[in-house]
Amino acid sequence: MPTVLDMSTTAINLKQEIMKNNLLYAIIIMVSISLMSSTCSSDDDGNNSNNNSQEIAQIESQVELGTWIVLSFIDSGQDETNDFNGYGFTFASDGTLTATNGTTTYTGTWSITDSNSNDDSSDDIDFNIFFPVPDNNDFEDLNDDWDVVSHSATTISLIDISGGNGGTDTLVFTKL
Repeated sequence: MPTVLDMSTTAINLKQEIMKNNLLYAIIIMVSISLMSSTCSSDDDGNNSNNNSQEIAQIESQVELGTWIVLSFIDSGQDETNDFNGYGFTFASDGTLTATNGTTTYTGTWSITDSNSNDDSSDDIDFNIFFPVPDNNDFEDLNDDWDVVSHSATTISLIDISGGNGGTDTLVFTKL
């Protein structure tokens, strides 16, 4: 028959074992929480951390002021800047895009959007240009959802990587 001392020692050993297990469980829980919080990104919370609305507004206000010209247009490695020589581009606040050389005028649309497509980076800004022209018209080459590379009050640099042939097009507007 066990003595009171034996039962007391067993109870103490049992308490120590329970405390060790509780400590082990607490450590496992803390490590798990730490790992889970480090694997979550800031955009997993349902809020769009890639909110580019301020930058979009800044670009819009920059391009809506004045007249712009094509400084450079490279279409899959071919310099086609001369196709737009003499044309001035105006970007109206209502989304109207006008290109004129004094005798010929093309009217299209433009917009700037926060890209959410999977063909490019999810946090980029798209500069959308559309002229309703036939496929063989030079201005059709400008129709695209261009990625904004850089912008300032006097220059905007755009790029597009074709999904079909993988060619890279670049378009640079500069303010007159």
